[in-house]
Amino acid sequence: MEDITVKDIVKACGGKLLCGNPETILTHISIDSRMMKGDDLFVPLIGEKNDAHNYIHQAFENGAKAVLTARHSHMESEKPWIQVEDTKKALQAIGTWYRNRLSLPLIGITGSVGKTTTREMIGAALAAKYKVYKTPGNSNSQVGVPITISEILKEDEIGVIELGISEPGEMERIAFVAKVDQAVVTNIGISHIEQLGSQDNICREKFHIQDGMAEGGILYLNGDDPILVKQKAKTGCRTVYYGLGEHCDYQASDIRLEKGKPVFMAICRKGGESAKVSLNVFGRHMIGNAMAALAVARENGISLEDGARALEKFCGYQGRQQIHEVNGITIIDDSYNASPVSMKAGIQVLCDIPASGRKFAVLADMKELGSEASSYHREIGIFLAEKKIHGIALYGELAAQIGEALNRQKELANSQKKEGMEEFPQEICCFLEKESLKKWLKAQLKSGDCVLFKGSNSMGLKTLVSAFLNQ
Repeated sequence: MEDITVKDIVKACGGKLLCGNPETILTHISIDSRMMKGDDLFVPLIGEKNDAHNYIHQAFENGAKAVLTARHSHMESEKPWIQVEDTKKALQAIGTWYRNRLSLPLIGITGSVGKTTTREMIGAALAAKYKVYKTPGNSNSQVGVPITISEILKEDEIGVIELGISEPGEMERIAFVAKVDQAVVTNIGISHIEQLGSQDNICREKFHIQDGMAEGGILYLNGDDPILVKQKAKTGCRTVYYGLGEHCDYQASDIRLEKGKPVFMAICRKGGESAKVSLNVFGRHMIGNAMAALAVARENGISLEDGARALEKFCGYQGRQQIHEVNGITIIDDSYNASPVSMKAGIQVLCDIPASGRKFAVLADMKELGSEASSYHREIGIFLAEKKIHGIALYGELAAQIGEALNRQKELANSQKKEGMEEFPQEICCFLEKESLKKWLKAQLKSGDCVLFKGSNSMGLKTLVSAFLNQ
């Protein structure tokens, strides 16, 4: 935040100053009492199991300058205490108020998978012309978005922010905070289907990203997604499709892989502009993300050629198909999260990446898939059956069903004497304990090998990745 005082915050959230100096300068917002950046407003949120009001004094000890409270009606202190009815709603009100002070255009990113990578690629392409502000980390929720907005500075020329949802009604709340000028929807998958019920519901919820968009805004849709290709922007806004199909306004063609990395031609249908794109990340699925970035860049005054050259500098994002090499072993760190679509994409990257030795896949449970979770895991097993992967380590009870489906598929292939699958040996091991998995991997992996780590964040594969990176 810039040029913001306690008095401004009181006005923004409709609160009441219980004590302290109203002219106190505030620069950041924090919801973690242990972490302050300097001149912070601490917002104590009330969760299902914990009430952060219990840590207000800890926040002050760690450098907070002021605090919101929904638990106190009177306080005597040198520090400002601001009384509100609901701290989360007050935080959103502050975000809305701060957004209204800003004049820079904001591009919002949502979708079931690929939001963060697309956000980063759009930021990279826009950097060819602008000073870009991007959502830090994964602050894309109804709590994270207001804080994200509050960190935008006067020097920023354009913003790229991520908007994620996990429950009904969430996008409506954050869309009116963000008031994006343009929006990108990457795809409609099954992430959070357990809470949202169906893909149709997910689509409807995602499209609320337009709720705060003014007339004249642009909605960028993945033209290769079977649901999105049938959708259009709200009245008064423009629809731009990107992807591989000829119906797309921005199309990738002449696609090939060079050492596992995509090379293609990007074409803008309107005007016939084109540019060769050579990505510095692995995986065919990255082409769609890149086309979203190039579409956004061109619609904001950057040529396809300049956008393509800027994209060449993008080397991936932490926990999302980051490539490392340790002791001759190539590690694909895709451990941040997982859905059936992203799991298949990660496996395909493993298959495409050059390696002199063997290939291993460490696959953990995919969470929040609802009543069809078993079916989605079996789908991965069927997908794996024709892949040339030497060792498959499955971590978790749901992941074990990947192995069951894979074994059945191979048995079926053998019984039908289907050429190919039965000729490639695969070792399949299931684990319920991370330490056992780690020991198995250390015994298996040798210089020249390549290993993929993929699973939902809650499965903690990141700790395994860190163990190998630090050895």
